[in-house]
Amino acid sequence: MRKIIVGSRQSALALTQTGQVIADLERLSGEHGFDFTFEVHKIITKGDRILDVTLSKVGGKGLFVKEIEQAMLDKVIDMAVHSMKDMPSELPEGLINGAVPKRVDPRDCLVSSSGAGLEELPQGARVGTSSLRRSSQLAAFRPDLVIEPVRGNIDSRLRKLESGEYDAILLAAAGLARMGWQDRVTAYLPPEVCLPAVGQGALGIECREDDAELRKLLALYNDGRTALTVTAERTFLGALNGGCQVPIGAYAVLEAEGGSEESLHSAPYATGTSGTPGAGHTLITLTGMVGTPDGSVILKETCSGEDPVQLGTEVARKLIARGAEKILADVKG
Repeated sequence: MRKIIVGSRQSALALTQTGQVIADLERLSGEHGFDFTFEVHKIITKGDRILDVTLSKVGGKGLFVKEIEQAMLDKVIDMAVHSMKDMPSELPEGLINGAVPKRVDPRDCLVSSSGAGLEELPQGARVGTSSLRRSSQLAAFRPDLVIEPVRGNIDSRLRKLESGEYDAILLAAAGLARMGWQDRVTAYLPPEVCLPAVGQGALGIECREDDAELRKLLALYNDGRTALTVTAERTFLGALNGGCQVPIGAYAVLEAEGGSEESLHSAPYATGTSGTPGAGHTLITLTGMVGTPDGSVILKETCSGEDPVQLGTEVARKLIARGAEKILADVKG
């Protein structure tokens, strides 16, 4: 029997989603004759250590994954469960994304102390977020609000809201869902108002490229439809040389055979469904966004296509033609 060591950040959300993935993999392992057991190895990342400044000021890509990836390369761990939105568009040599499980709700959501939605918040209300992507779009939609930085895990952000430091905070709906805290959500923000982060709501299961045995199990866990849409979003991010510390958003949906749109936000948590979309016409529609931190400029482009890599590249190209690179260069300083 082989013990698979699974690297995870120490936050409650990270450990919860790692535990859910392990439970799914244990079931798949038994069903398909793999002789695996799993053990969690906790790792503190740079993004976890620095909590007194916004992510954009910490700088660099992979703030929440670098130490975990190094442990994988050093063979201290065998695989890791990441929130896909934390993963850089390019992985270190020797590592691959072994599986992308079924995506959950990709949207951002508002949690307010008064129960007021985004439109109902009073003028001058204090809204907490340390995401430049969220603050940019929020400032464009409600320029009268006061946007203030808030760092820490979901638990600590909610406590800061409850203590009166903010009137509302913005969070990823997926994190609250995985913690079983959906009842805390005041309002979900549609992508038209706040385009999600690249890969938001999806997980990435990273492993070593040469670990053929583990890769066979992870292939059974991959959701082909989610992998297609996330690939389009991540290609877009890579083409803009962006990360989670700059105001970039992207969201792709799938229109499969028959023309029915498949919005992934209603999908259940990873079920172990494997495979790729069925044969025939599969159309992906991708919307990409780049904005200035103050929300004075929001650039958006939407394109459709069958190849996720070509599609991500095309949306990025259109935004670059409209000045996206200068906006991102100014943000990075």
